[in-house]
Amino acid sequence: MERIDQLFHAYMDKSLGMVGPEGIESFCLAVGIDHTDVRILMLAWKMQAEKQGYFTLDEWRRGLSALHADTILKIRKRLQELEKEVMRPTNFLDFYVYAFCYSLAEEKQKNIDIESACELLTVVLGFRFPLQVSKFIEYLKSQNDYKVINLDQWTSFLRFCNEINFPSLDNYDAELAWPLILDNFVEWMRENL
Repeated sequence: MERIDQLFHAYMDKSLGMVGPEGIESFCLAVGIDHTDVRILMLAWKMQAEKQGYFTLDEWRRGLSALHADTILKIRKRLQELEKEVMRPTNFLDFYVYAFCYSLAEEKQKNIDIESACELLTVVLGFRFPLQVSKFIEYLKSQNDYKVINLDQWTSFLRFCNEINFPSLDNYDAELAWPLILDNFVEWMRENL
Protein backbone atom coordinates (compact mmCIF):
# COMPACT_ATOMS: atom_id res chain seq x y z
CA MET A 1 0.00 0.00 0.00
CA GLU A 2 2.92 2.33 0.69
CA ARG A 3 4.12 2.21 -2.94
CA ILE A 4 0.56 2.74 -4.18
CA ASP A 5 0.35 5.83 -1.95
CA GLN A 6 3.73 7.05 -3.24
CA LEU A 7 2.46 6.80 -6.81
CA PHE A 8 -0.66 8.71 -5.82
CA HIS A 9 1.37 11.51 -4.27
CA ALA A 10 3.60 11.67 -7.36
CA TYR A 11 0.57 12.62 -9.50
CA MET A 12 -1.55 14.40 -6.89
CA ASP A 13 -2.49 18.05 -7.22
CA LYS A 14 -1.57 19.29 -3.74
CA SER A 15 -4.17 22.08 -3.83
CA LEU A 16 -6.93 19.53 -4.51
CA GLY A 17 -5.64 16.67 -2.38
CA MET A 18 -6.32 14.27 -5.24
CA VAL A 19 -5.08 13.39 -8.70
CA GLY A 20 -6.60 15.93 -11.07
CA PRO A 21 -6.67 16.26 -14.87
CA GLU A 22 -2.99 17.28 -15.14
CA GLY A 23 -1.94 14.43 -12.87
CA ILE A 24 -3.96 11.98 -14.92
CA GLU A 25 -2.28 13.21 -18.10
CA SER A 26 1.16 12.79 -16.50
CA PHE A 27 0.17 9.36 -15.21
CA CYS A 28 -1.03 8.32 -18.69
CA LEU A 29 2.24 9.56 -20.20
CA ALA A 30 4.21 7.44 -17.71
CA VAL A 31 2.04 4.39 -18.38
CA GLY A 32 2.33 4.90 -22.14
CA ILE A 33 -1.30 5.55 -23.05
CA ASP A 34 -3.16 8.63 -24.24
CA HIS A 35 -5.46 10.22 -21.65
CA THR A 36 -8.36 9.61 -24.08
CA ASP A 37 -7.57 5.88 -24.36
CA VAL A 38 -10.44 3.61 -23.25
CA ARG A 39 -8.05 1.92 -20.80
CA ILE A 40 -7.95 5.01 -18.57
CA LEU A 41 -11.74 4.79 -18.40
CA MET A 42 -11.40 1.09 -17.57
CA LEU A 43 -8.99 2.02 -14.79
CA ALA A 44 -11.45 4.61 -13.49
CA TRP A 45 -14.10 1.84 -13.52
CA LYS A 46 -11.79 -0.42 -11.53
CA MET A 47 -11.17 2.40 -9.06
CA GLN A 48 -14.92 3.11 -8.92
CA ALA A 49 -13.99 6.75 -9.44
CA GLU A 50 -16.92 9.09 -8.95
CA LYS A 51 -15.84 12.30 -10.63
CA GLN A 52 -14.52 12.43 -14.18
CA GLY A 53 -10.93 13.65 -14.34
CA TYR A 54 -10.19 13.13 -10.63
CA PHE A 55 -8.99 10.22 -8.48
CA THR A 56 -9.14 10.33 -4.69
CA LEU A 57 -6.64 8.42 -2.57
CA ASP A 58 -9.30 5.83 -1.65
CA GLU A 59 -10.23 5.31 -5.32
CA TRP A 60 -6.56 5.06 -6.28
CA ARG A 61 -5.90 2.49 -3.56
CA ARG A 62 -9.00 0.47 -4.45
CA GLY A 63 -8.13 0.29 -8.15
CA LEU A 64 -4.42 -0.36 -7.92
CA SER A 65 -4.85 -2.86 -5.08
CA ALA A 66 -7.42 -4.76 -7.14
CA LEU A 67 -4.95 -4.78 -10.04
CA HIS A 68 -2.10 -5.86 -7.73
CA ALA A 69 -0.07 -3.02 -9.22
CA ASP A 70 2.14 -0.74 -7.18
CA THR A 71 4.58 0.43 -9.86
CA ILE A 72 4.20 2.00 -13.30
CA LEU A 73 5.64 -1.16 -14.89
CA LYS A 74 3.08 -3.37 -13.15
CA ILE A 75 0.26 -1.01 -14.12
CA ARG A 76 1.33 -1.22 -17.78
CA LYS A 77 1.20 -5.02 -17.61
CA ARG A 78 -2.08 -5.14 -15.69
CA LEU A 79 -3.89 -2.85 -18.13
CA GLN A 80 -3.96 -5.71 -20.67
CA GLU A 81 -5.51 -8.00 -18.05
CA LEU A 82 -7.97 -5.25 -17.15
CA GLU A 83 -9.07 -5.03 -20.79
CA LYS A 84 -9.80 -8.77 -20.80
CA GLU A 85 -11.69 -8.45 -17.51
CA VAL A 86 -13.84 -5.62 -18.89
CA MET A 87 -14.60 -7.60 -22.05
CA ARG A 88 -16.36 -10.38 -20.12
CA PRO A 89 -20.07 -9.90 -20.91
CA THR A 90 -21.22 -9.33 -17.32
CA ASN A 91 -18.38 -6.89 -16.67
CA PHE A 92 -18.84 -5.11 -19.98
CA LEU A 93 -22.42 -4.14 -19.21
CA ASP A 94 -21.31 -2.78 -15.84
CA PHE A 95 -18.44 -0.88 -17.49
CA TYR A 96 -20.73 0.46 -20.23
CA VAL A 97 -23.25 1.79 -17.68
CA TYR A 98 -20.39 3.16 -15.56
CA ALA A 99 -18.98 5.05 -18.57
CA PHE A 100 -22.32 6.81 -19.04
CA CYS A 101 -22.70 7.69 -15.35
CA TYR A 102 -19.06 8.78 -15.09
CA SER A 103 -19.67 11.22 -17.95
CA LEU A 104 -22.41 13.03 -16.08
CA ALA A 105 -20.72 16.29 -15.10
CA GLU A 106 -23.19 17.46 -12.49
CA GLU A 107 -24.64 15.68 -9.48
CA LYS A 108 -28.29 15.61 -10.54
CA GLN A 109 -27.62 15.30 -14.27
CA LYS A 110 -29.40 12.35 -15.92
CA ASN A 111 -28.57 12.86 -19.61
CA ILE A 112 -25.53 13.51 -21.74
CA ASP A 113 -25.59 15.75 -24.78
CA ILE A 114 -25.48 14.15 -28.23
CA GLU A 115 -21.93 15.33 -29.00
CA SER A 116 -20.56 13.84 -25.77
CA ALA A 117 -22.59 10.65 -26.29
CA CYS A 118 -21.09 10.26 -29.79
CA GLU A 119 -17.55 10.67 -28.45
CA LEU A 120 -18.21 8.24 -25.61
CA LEU A 121 -19.79 5.65 -27.91
CA THR A 122 -16.73 5.77 -30.13
CA VAL A 123 -14.39 5.17 -27.19
CA VAL A 124 -16.46 2.64 -25.25
CA LEU A 125 -18.23 0.66 -27.96
CA GLY A 126 -16.62 1.57 -31.29
CA PHE A 127 -14.03 -1.19 -31.14
CA ARG A 128 -16.68 -3.88 -30.48
CA PHE A 129 -19.36 -2.75 -32.93
CA PRO A 130 -17.68 -0.32 -35.35
CA LEU A 131 -20.37 -0.38 -38.06
CA GLN A 132 -23.31 0.00 -35.66
CA VAL A 133 -21.59 2.78 -33.72
CA SER A 134 -20.53 4.72 -36.82
CA LYS A 135 -24.03 4.53 -38.33
CA PHE A 136 -25.73 5.44 -35.05
CA ILE A 137 -23.41 8.43 -34.65
CA GLU A 138 -24.12 9.47 -38.25
CA TYR A 139 -27.84 9.27 -37.45
CA LEU A 140 -27.48 11.20 -34.18
CA LYS A 141 -25.58 13.99 -35.89
CA SER A 142 -28.09 14.26 -38.76
CA GLN A 143 -31.31 14.30 -36.71
CA ASN A 144 -32.89 17.17 -34.79
CA ASP A 145 -35.32 15.38 -32.46
CA TYR A 146 -32.84 14.46 -29.73
CA LYS A 147 -30.47 16.82 -27.96
CA VAL A 148 -29.49 14.40 -25.17
CA ILE A 149 -29.26 10.65 -24.46
CA ASN A 150 -30.52 9.10 -21.24
CA LEU A 151 -29.33 5.92 -19.54
CA ASP A 152 -32.20 3.80 -20.90
CA GLN A 153 -31.39 4.83 -24.48
CA TRP A 154 -27.68 4.26 -23.80
CA THR A 155 -28.12 0.72 -22.43
CA SER A 156 -30.71 -0.15 -25.08
CA PHE A 157 -28.20 0.68 -27.80
CA LEU A 158 -25.79 -1.93 -26.36
CA ARG A 159 -28.62 -4.47 -26.32
CA PHE A 160 -29.44 -3.46 -29.92
CA CYS A 161 -25.81 -4.08 -30.95
CA ASN A 162 -25.80 -7.49 -29.27
CA GLU A 163 -29.19 -8.67 -30.57
CA ILE A 164 -29.99 -7.08 -33.92
CA ASN A 165 -28.57 -8.30 -37.24
CA PHE A 166 -26.71 -5.39 -38.73
CA PRO A 167 -26.94 -3.84 -41.27
CA SER A 168 -29.90 -5.95 -42.48
CA LEU A 169 -31.97 -5.21 -39.34
CA ASP A 170 -34.17 -8.14 -40.40
CA ASN A 171 -34.83 -9.23 -36.81
CA TYR A 172 -35.69 -5.76 -35.49
CA ASP A 173 -39.26 -5.63 -34.21
CA ALA A 174 -40.51 -2.12 -33.49
CA GLU A 175 -43.37 -3.65 -31.48
CA LEU A 176 -40.88 -4.73 -28.83
CA ALA A 177 -39.87 -2.38 -26.03
CA TRP A 178 -37.17 -0.39 -27.82
CA PRO A 179 -36.77 3.32 -27.07
CA LEU A 180 -38.22 5.55 -29.77
CA ILE A 181 -34.73 6.80 -30.66
CA LEU A 182 -33.83 3.28 -31.84
CA ASP A 183 -37.09 2.92 -33.80
CA ASN A 184 -36.20 6.20 -35.51
CA PHE A 185 -32.63 5.03 -36.12
CA VAL A 186 -33.84 1.81 -37.77
CA GLU A 187 -36.26 3.79 -39.94
CA TRP A 188 -33.42 6.14 -40.93
CA MET A 189 -31.17 3.16 -41.73
CA ARG A 190 -33.82 1.58 -43.94
CA GLU A 191 -34.35 4.87 -45.78
CA ASN A 192 -30.62 5.33 -46.32
CA LEU A 193 -29.62 1.85 -47.49
